[in-house]
Amino acid sequence: MTTPSVRAMVPGDIPLIAGWMANDALWRRYQLSAETIAADFMRGLERGDLIVVADTDLPARGFAWCLLDGMFGARPYLKRFGVDPGVAGKGLGSLLLDNLERELLSRQCHDLFLLVSDFNLDAQRFYQRRDYREIGRIPDLVLIGVAEVIFRKQLARLS
Repeated sequence: MTTPSVRAMVPGDIPLIAGWMANDALWRRYQLSAETIAADFMRGLERGDLIVVADTDLPARGFAWCLLDGMFGARPYLKRFGVDPGVAGKGLGSLLLDNLERELLSRQCHDLFLLVSDFNLDAQRFYQRRDYREIGRIPDLVLIGVAEVIFRKQLARLS
């Protein structure tokens, strides 16, 4: 794997990402097709959402999608985040999140919120290692019988 880089998503990235997301067991749990995923990403790009991808030896092996005012209409919210299962565990997730957090700080955003399904323990551990703290749970938000765990990270202390 070549040294990864992070850049803004472009429309040409969408089919590749939608393809590996639609074939991954975790994402399949949400019953999203490649077409639905692609249309959602396209709407995000058209709105001007903050969406970045990580490139390695192949383009778009991971992504981070942030809505700048997505949490309560006032705070940044990580809408979707993923790494191609074929390169998981190689640091792309950390690279993406580091980049996103720096970008948010440059925009004077001091915290970031996200949701993780209660069954996704690997993701919960990943965020906890990066100083995200659980602040609550919302049962049945996306899937019946599944709680979404709310995480928040304070990116910088407010003055």
